[in-house]
Amino acid sequence: MFITAVILSIILALVSAGAGAPKALLKGPASEQLTGRNLSPNLVRFIGAAEVAGAIGLVIGIFWHPLGIAAGIGLAIVFIGAVVFHAKFGDYSNAETRGASLPAGVLAIVSIAVVITLAAA
Repeated sequence: MFITAVILSIILALVSAGAGAPKALLKGPASEQLTGRNLSPNLVRFIGAAEVAGAIGLVIGIFWHPLGIAAGIGLAIVFIGAVVFHAKFGDYSNAETRGASLPAGVLAIVSIAVVITLAAA
């Protein structure tokens, strides 16, 4: 179970850091999309910082599981919020925006899997 927890934690940490860093710096298309949908730049930065902090917490959590579990829960909250946000704007029913919206749901599921595997390890 520990190996599964490590693999899931590393994958989720890499994806979260890669998605969060541009938001924290207000760069890239995701930041533009979020600010274009009336989210304040400070909120977009906060979301990006939360994703980066979650990634750091997951990496440290490999060695200290309570932090990894907390980081996984935090990322699950962020990604579930992203699913709700995309659903609110109808992104899942629009063929043009569906592809960019689906990763939020997948990452929410992976975050929950990380929490479960770290708790069981």
